[in-house]
This record gives sequence, C-alpha cells and structure tokens, in this order.
Amino acid sequence: MSLLHIKDLKVSYGGIEALKGISLDVEKGQIVALIGANGAGKSTTLRAISGLIPRSQGTITYDGQVISGMSPQRIVAEGICMVPEGRRVFPNLTVLENLRIGAYLRKDDLEADLEHVYDLFPRLKERVWQLAGTLSGGEQQMLAVGRALMMRPKLLMMDEPSLGLAPLVIRDIFSIIETLHEEGITILLVEQNANAALRIADSAFVLETGHLTMSGTGKELLDDPRVKEAYLGKTKPRNSKIG
Repeated sequence: MSLLHIKDLKVSYGGIEALKGISLDVEKGQIVALIGANGAGKSTTLRAISGLIPRSQGTITYDGQVISGMSPQRIVAEGICMVPEGRRVFPNLTVLENLRIGAYLRKDDLEADLEHVYDLFPRLKERVWQLAGTLSGGEQQMLAVGRALMMRPKLLMMDEPSLGLAPLVIRDIFSIIETLHEEGITILLVEQNANAALRIADSAFVLETGHLTMSGTGKELLDDPRVKEAYLGKTKPRNSKIG
C-alpha cells in the first residue's frame, strides 16, 4: 500500500482549474520528485495535500486513511510536514525559537531532536541565538528543513528547496535530502532544478498545466529526450512532444 495515494485531484482558483484530475502514489521510504515549469500546479499539489487549499474533486489518502477534508493541523499531527517555498522562517525569532515552533504539537522532550537537527546542520547550532532574519538564504533553508523535522514527519514535502541558493548550498541541501531518505523519511520533492531532483529520486512525475504527462523512475526521466529538452536544456528533434 502506498503511503500517499492521490486520485482524480482537482483544485480550482476562482474559475481557473489549477489541477485537472491528477492521480499519483508515493511509496513509503521513497524520494518522489514532481517537476514542471512555473504555474504547472506543483505547489498547488503540496498545498492541497496539506489541507491549506480546498479541493474541488478527488481524494487524498495517507497511511490508509482519507485526509482530504482534514484541517491542516490534523494533517501535520498525522505526520505530514511541509518545507514551504521561500523558507518562511520567523525573522524576529531566534534559530532555537523557530525550531521549537516546528514541534508545537508535541508534548514530549525535544532535546534529542534538536541535537539531531544540529548534527545535520552544524551552522544552526553555531547560530542558535541568532535572529532567523539575519541568516543567509542557505541558512534559512536549513532552518526551514530543521523546523519541519522537529515534528518527526513520516512524509516530508519540500517545495523548491533549491530556489535562490548558490550552487554549493544547493549541493549541501540535496545531500541532506539523501541523508533524510536514508533515515527512512518519505520525501515528496517539488523542484524546478529537474536535474538535481531526478538524480536522487526513486520515482518522478512531470506536471504540465495541471496534468500529469509523464512518470517513471528518476533515471528514466533523466534519460528521456523529451525531459532533457523541456527541463534539462538538452536538444532533440523538433517533431517530438511532451505527452
């Protein structure tokens, strides 16, 4: 059984249909990449799973139970956490305060989890009393990931974690994603950096204007000439189309 099963999901903004009946599965323990251009519906998919926007049709099932219609707080409590696009740390709070906010639904001791985050991101430990708004973009992304981990997620959704970061920082972030995968966390990764995402993905989907148009293993899509032209900057014969 899939950890996450989406069937015929539709989401509309006003009169515009952003998702047009997509279906996909995320298997437990996998890294699943969702790639596509701006406006394809990638972030909308994550927000719908999180309960942040309503669906107009379809069902979302997580760990055997239907979660579509649940409140965002209940969905987090079930083990689904999202690292949002743009990081969205609390700039006037310290690193430690941001991390503790990530565990706001927990009542147990947080120290072991804080140490785990510091092991993953030593720079956060060095800056534990620093205001989050004074961190670099890369450090803020580390903090956003660490904050989500404080909830001990079973499914970690990441929305454009490489956006706006320097190449060396991007390498570090993707290395951490692989480490989290090795620790057993299931990851649903939305990413415009298709090359980096497909290289670490167990499976992947291409989303175009609200439709899923391709799927396969990360390697299969990485090697597909249609994906190379559309998302990896490669060329191919003009008469070939995505679909």
